[in-house]
Amino acid sequence: MSTAHKETTVMTDSTSTHPVLRTVRDALGNVFARVYLAICAALVVWAVVVTLADSPDGSFAGVVPTLATAPVSLIMLVLPDHSSMLFVAIGLGALVNAVLIGWCARALSQGRGGSKPTG
Repeated sequence: MSTAHKETTVMTDSTSTHPVLRTVRDALGNVFARVYLAICAALVVWAVVVTLADSPDGSFAGVVPTLATAPVSLIMLVLPDHSSMLFVAIGLGALVNAVLIGWCARALSQGRGGSKPTG
């Protein structure tokens, strides 16, 4: 007698990603999150240009993008003292805030599914 042996294969596709990564991808796909990231990038470019130019206000230019990406960027300022760490703190702060903005915008656009207005 012979017994049949079945092998099952697990197929993975792009839709079966980790739920956290899928949430981040969906949140960053929102137009509000992308506009926020573009504004933060423009602020960083502005701060670098003003700092490199011979301007009396150049020393405080990094404060503007840091405050625009607060509170995460303020927490991340405890990183080692190096100029690149400022960019890491601002980048991480912008990313976290953009995910939150996208998540909130998505939640608000879906609304409450259970309640329908009567009229």
